[in-house]
Amino acid sequence: MIVTVASFKGGVGKTTTAIHLAAFLQGYAETLLIDADPNQSALAWASRGELPFLVVDQWQARDLPSPHGHVVIDTPARPVADDLALLASTCDLLILPTTPDILALDALALTVQHLAGLPVAPYRILLTMIPPHPSRAGAEVREMLTATGLPLLSGGIRRYAVFQKAALAGTAVYDVKDPKAELGWQDYVAIGKEILALSLEIE
Repeated sequence: MIVTVASFKGGVGKTTTAIHLAAFLQGYAETLLIDADPNQSALAWASRGELPFLVVDQWQARDLPSPHGHVVIDTPARPVADDLALLASTCDLLILPTTPDILALDALALTVQHLAGLPVAPYRILLTMIPPHPSRAGAEVREMLTATGLPLLSGGIRRYAVFQKAALAGTAVYDVKDPKAELGWQDYVAIGKEILALSLEIE
């Protein structure tokens, strides 16, 4: 399966999502993460520690001798229309992360508009950085997106500082010594399971 993570806005957890989806999928089959973002955030993350899967840039990926069971692609923020069309047509599932704030939602609406009419793979919206209780921002945005009929993953990623710690350590969140580490990982496990179930439907 090829999973592409894309967004028209930075700072919505795109690289964090790519890293942790790859970590989850690695538990099922050999997984490759391709960092196609000019900022090379995933490569920088991997360089600081140890991840259970291979991270390469898009040029190195062409030279790999053997196929991988799963491929996750981390894309540039705000891809141009042609790049978005290519990314969306050459994967099995497109994941669009968004935070529950107005600027991110404006960028999400723009992404969805660009996807309309393109021959794209199925896509799902992923709510990330959901603020903790008592904030209702995550629930309110979920209700709004559901009402519009946009395809939304039922799980979401809560806002935890432990993800920043994982990025600094160069590991997946489950390897960080922090009381919130397991909670953060379980959020991505739930999303990973949902994606695997979707892949069976797509096939």
